[in-house]
Amino acid sequence: MIELRDVSVSFGEGAQRRSVLDGISVTLGEQRIGVIGANGSGKSSLARLLNGLLLPSSGTVSVEGFDTRRAGREVRRRVAFCFTDPDSQIIMPTVGEDVAFGLGRRGLSRAEIAARTAAALEQVGLADRADHPAHLLSGGQKQLLALAAVLVTEPSILVLDEPTTLLDLRNSRAIAARIATLPQQVVLVTHDLEILEGFDRVLVVHEGRLHFDGPPRDAVSAYRAAVSLEGGL
Repeated sequence: MIELRDVSVSFGEGAQRRSVLDGISVTLGEQRIGVIGANGSGKSSLARLLNGLLLPSSGTVSVEGFDTRRAGREVRRRVAFCFTDPDSQIIMPTVGEDVAFGLGRRGLSRAEIAARTAAALEQVGLADRADHPAHLLSGGQKQLLALAAVLVTEPSILVLDEPTTLLDLRNSRAIAARIATLPQQVVLVTHDLEILEGFDRVLVVHEGRLHFDGPPRDAVSAYRAAVSLEGGL
């Protein structure tokens, strides 16, 4: 369960101060939650609030009772985050080493690390790529590797920030299919509106505010209408 209470985010000082999010209050408990909005709407900032990558300027964000401002470590153990560009998350030479890296400080034995790494790679369909150079993977495979690298830590919540933006249609659909099978609660920020079919709930962020909150089809209609009024469609 994720709770945001009267959350605002702003950057800068004095006359240069800029509001990014304003007065967001929402409770997220469903299994599949989408977040959509135009570029610059604040949706990626909203995503970063959910695991403490970004702290609110005012208001509170809590995950399973832990405040992101006071208990960041506990929050990040529960909430994993995948960025748009998987290259920003890949740090080790091979696929298997990259997935195992996140377990290095958890006091696990080599056998436990190996078993959990193998299970995570199997979960995303990369079991046969464990010894493959990580940076020589295709774009879609890199995104799956980034996903495996966070799944291996066994989070209860997964936040994905536009994971299909850099991918072609085939790889986008492959990522969407993997997301659909995950047991974790998923919060997906996306411009790919088709992915949202079958989601439990979709939030529309517009000009820093929660513009709409409801079923996918209604949310997409509200999003299109909001952007159209700005002359963007």
